[in-house]
Amino acid sequence: MAKEKDKETPLMTQYNQIKVKYPGALLLFRVGDFYETFGEDAIKASQILGIVLTKRANGSASYIELAGFPHHSIETYLPKLVRAGQRVAICDQLEDPKTVKGIVKRGVTELVTPGVAYSDNIVQQKSNNYLATLHFEKQTIGISFLDISTGEFLVAQGNVDYIDKLLQSFKPSEVIFSKAKQKDFSEYFGERFYTYTLDDWAFTSDYAQETLLKHFDVKSLKGFGIDKLNLGIVAAGVSLHYLGETEHRQLQHISNISRIEEDRYMWLDRFTIRNLELIGSTNENAKTLIEVLDHTSCAMGARMLHKWLVMPLKNEKPIQERLAVVQFFYDDAILREKLQGFIRQVGDLERLISKIGLQKTNPREIIQLKRALLAIAEVKEICEQIPQEAVKRLGEQMNLCASIREKIEKELFADPPVALNKGKVMADGIDPDLDRLRKIAFGGKDYLLELQKREAEITGITSLKIAFNNVFGYYLEVSNTHKDKVPQEWIRKQTLVNAERYITPELKEYEDQILGAEEKILAIETRLFTDLVNSIAEFIKPIQLNAFLIAQLDVLLCFAETAKKNHYVKPKINNEKILDIKGGRHPVIEKNLPLGDEYITNNVYLDNDSQQIIIITGPNMAGKSALLRQTGLIVLMAQMGSFVPAKEATIGIVDKIFTRVGASDNLSSGESTFMVEMNETASILNNLSDRSLILLDEIGRGTSTYDGISIAWAIAEYLHNHPSAKAKTLFATHYHELNELSNSFNRVKNFNVSVKEVGNKVIFLRKLVPGGSEHSFGIHVAKMAGMPPQVLKRANEILVRLENERTGGEHVKASLLKMQQQPVQLQMFSLDDPVLIKIRDVLNNLDVNTLTPVEALMKLDEIQKVLKKA
Repeated sequence: MAKEKDKETPLMTQYNQIKVKYPGALLLFRVGDFYETFGEDAIKASQILGIVLTKRANGSASYIELAGFPHHSIETYLPKLVRAGQRVAICDQLEDPKTVKGIVKRGVTELVTPGVAYSDNIVQQKSNNYLATLHFEKQTIGISFLDISTGEFLVAQGNVDYIDKLLQSFKPSEVIFSKAKQKDFSEYFGERFYTYTLDDWAFTSDYAQETLLKHFDVKSLKGFGIDKLNLGIVAAGVSLHYLGETEHRQLQHISNISRIEEDRYMWLDRFTIRNLELIGSTNENAKTLIEVLDHTSCAMGARMLHKWLVMPLKNEKPIQERLAVVQFFYDDAILREKLQGFIRQVGDLERLISKIGLQKTNPREIIQLKRALLAIAEVKEICEQIPQEAVKRLGEQMNLCASIREKIEKELFADPPVALNKGKVMADGIDPDLDRLRKIAFGGKDYLLELQKREAEITGITSLKIAFNNVFGYYLEVSNTHKDKVPQEWIRKQTLVNAERYITPELKEYEDQILGAEEKILAIETRLFTDLVNSIAEFIKPIQLNAFLIAQLDVLLCFAETAKKNHYVKPKINNEKILDIKGGRHPVIEKNLPLGDEYITNNVYLDNDSQQIIIITGPNMAGKSALLRQTGLIVLMAQMGSFVPAKEATIGIVDKIFTRVGASDNLSSGESTFMVEMNETASILNNLSDRSLILLDEIGRGTSTYDGISIAWAIAEYLHNHPSAKAKTLFATHYHELNELSNSFNRVKNFNVSVKEVGNKVIFLRKLVPGGSEHSFGIHVAKMAGMPPQVLKRANEILVRLENERTGGEHVKASLLKMQQQPVQLQMFSLDDPVLIKIRDVLNNLDVNTLTPVEALMKLDEIQKVLKKA
């Protein structure tokens, strides 16, 4: 192996020494004007980027694969590598090749990973790019979310369900945790995230505390309100450690860390975020709620909207405050449009100031910062004059940062180039040396003409001219006619057929000045620009506050705009336990209706005393699922502070929305549709509260009819009889037998989504009306789907026969009613059947008094498996 190394070229030896320090990373190795990749990296890069794979000689050590691209194309190629899930180490030349003999010193200047990226070409404009760090301890997990592109830094801790919800809400681009916890992470959170593991030693409390205290330059974390979150602190400390490991050490824009206050926000578990299609959908081409609501004017507002959407409020006062601002802007379209115009000029101030903190900014971005501060001055002036209290308060909190804005105005050219080395960045008049050198470098022609004119007058050589060549630089050329007039102090450099060339001490001195001027100009401009960036960095905190306030204002203006466009109304929010929606609509479906079709509105009333559970029956395709989802979305929108798609809505604050909608197999984890359904339902039943809203769609359809009805019945009964939590529930089902529940339970009411039969056709009216439904019209739906006529004919024959025999319907109903009224236990095990005996033993060993709903459902699943094997 040593011999093999000796055979390598010096360049490849240097490459291998650097490569070994960054295992798992794809190394972009700067060679001259190119970034090169070698070996396995070259094969990967050529496949991901579609660039040519070649080979290069590696001394007598044969050949090695090679793929590269010009260094100025890195902004094009780097995002493609990172989006493909690669960790990319950028290795630059640390010396000027002109000044070095032999191999140029090189080193990794940055390690870019999916969660540690700030380039506009890599991060999505309207989404945060979070790096999540997890620290496991028994049943509690600490978590931190850090976005290096915005400086946002959040911590929390809690049980697995809570952390799962946060991961679903924040959608981190990368998750890091201890190597020892890989199995735990996969078991709890599956394979949904891009992950990276670190050595255990980084996950210690003392090291994390020290890292955070040093970074924020404080004596205690109490001021941030996170001092009690021991596991969260460890996660946060590891995040900063990881940034250091990835060569990101200029982090002054990460100026704050805060706790995710669980008690401030409505609980939305990951099933609900998925089922309500808030920010993403498993269905191709499906429109999400955020797409309908997002009329924000800047990327900061779009990111803030995303947060508000997955973290609705559950305290009345801040909700009312948001709604009041939306009402104010709803009523004043001219003011709304004026403010939105200025916010568009602010742009993405949050990411801009982060680049200044990272010292990765360019002159154009500094000019954009100046424009943003000018626009904020306009917004501040308007807001301070507005009578609406909350808007006025927003305006008063904005900081003009006038001194830094004036400094930018004074020191930078109004339209500088993007790259500092292009020159003409720093303004004239701020540095005498810079002005002098510019005069020499760019006023050269004038100086030379002046010199030529002066020397011609002194010597009387009328044909005198000044020129330049690469051999001896600037020279004076004199024709042979005038050579006798040449002064003695001129030095002859070249004799031609018709003329002679001379240099003078003055010309030589000027030449030295002009040739060194551009280099000196770049050095001075770099120094002045760095000083300016450092001056701006002192204003990071006030500028970040401005960005936060502008983002809030943007979302509230967006809500007003959306409400006006889509005919939403202001909801009435209170602390009662009543949900009363009149003329409710689904905000997404109504936007996708064919032209001319009107959305069929529906009323929903739920309370804890008289109508706690609504059983909704009706055929497939009649709109049961849409009704459930729209109720959840209306509540969620109201508690975000948005107007809602309804004629009228009174919302008693909801603290948790649970949904079980649709059957989604998780076969990759070995879970059946039924198992997924039971897991999600168990999660609901174990986390109920008195202010919960539960939306259940077709519970039990993943198993046989009898099992399904039994489970659905038991769940409805459990929700009704819960001793402390009278959770408001919409229960859509195709089991018409559940209509019998209303006879036994006073807070259960039957409704159905009506249909109209005209001859052999079914018209879906999509209207919710009181009373149960007896038919499912499944065969009609099959006909609409284009099922072959012979299949439909046979299905009708079988349906008639089954209805005549009454093997389901009335028989099941009677059994369920009998079960309700049965005073003594039925003898199920009179037969000498080993399977039944096994089931009897399982049941006899259960302690019903301590059994949780989830354990009961698992036992039922176990019994079902025993029966299937028999």
